[in-house]
Amino acid sequence: MSRCILEAKKDNQEVKIRTVKRIELIKKIIARARKKGKAIGFVPTMGYLHEGHLSLVRIAKRKSNFVVVSIFVNPIQFGPHEDYNCYPRDLKKDMRLLKKENVDLIFNPSVKEMYPNGYKTYVEVSDLSNILCGSLRPGHFRGVITVVLKLLNIVKPDIAIFGRKDFQQAVIIEKMVKDLNLDVKIITIPTVRESDGLAMSSRNVFLNKSERKKATILYQALKWARRAYYKNLISNAEYVIKKMKAMIEKKGGRVDYVAIVDKDELKPVKKLKKGNLIALAVFFGKTRLIDNIVL
Repeated sequence: MSRCILEAKKDNQEVKIRTVKRIELIKKIIARARKKGKAIGFVPTMGYLHEGHLSLVRIAKRKSNFVVVSIFVNPIQFGPHEDYNCYPRDLKKDMRLLKKENVDLIFNPSVKEMYPNGYKTYVEVSDLSNILCGSLRPGHFRGVITVVLKLLNIVKPDIAIFGRKDFQQAVIIEKMVKDLNLDVKIITIPTVRESDGLAMSSRNVFLNKSERKKATILYQALKWARRAYYKNLISNAEYVIKKMKAMIEKKGGRVDYVAIVDKDELKPVKKLKKGNLIALAVFFGKTRLIDNIVL
């Protein structure tokens, strides 16, 4: 029975925050909480937590009374030449941050626990998984949806909280939950940003000082597009995309894509209208960043 126990203060009473590694054990703990009438809130993460993650935790705490946070760097959503092995990890820091937030339970399984020998089952949301980031990272969303479904089945939360920085991921998760009739409410919250507008991301740590400064162009380009639509009444999607790419490339970004799509089906549009999603993925050095804005 592998776990460690942290202590925190909540309502002037000592509570215990468990970090559990075994699926069998976390199921038992959550079942006991549910028998006591607790509403289960869940925040899945890959760790290396920042304020964006913590904002999700705070929403979970407001909307439930037993909060579970998972920390698991999911290998099956990384391609063979992507950054799984060097993805930032700092479990001790993550635990300290979650202790301050007074979460009830941390789930930190091993890869072998989640994908034991002989594992062969994967889940995919067709069409939505093969566009935008999915077209450039084959198999990525299959890995994401598989692990999210496994985590939802393990934790069985009443609510699960996700951020909208990866808007495509949020759309795909909501579709999976609807199509598979899962008994969980998905809540998404807006992107949390640094003071200069850069979307908070665990991968920001890979940016050097020069790249970090240049990366602010992403949000500037998104804001330009929004202003161009609402103030200048520019509606030609091709023009807006071309202008945004030029802005980003001038700052040294290598554009993976800039797209303007319907926010529900993620299909490209020719003319901008209120509610469209403008999404992008850009490399600065070796670091791939994503961001988006909804008109």
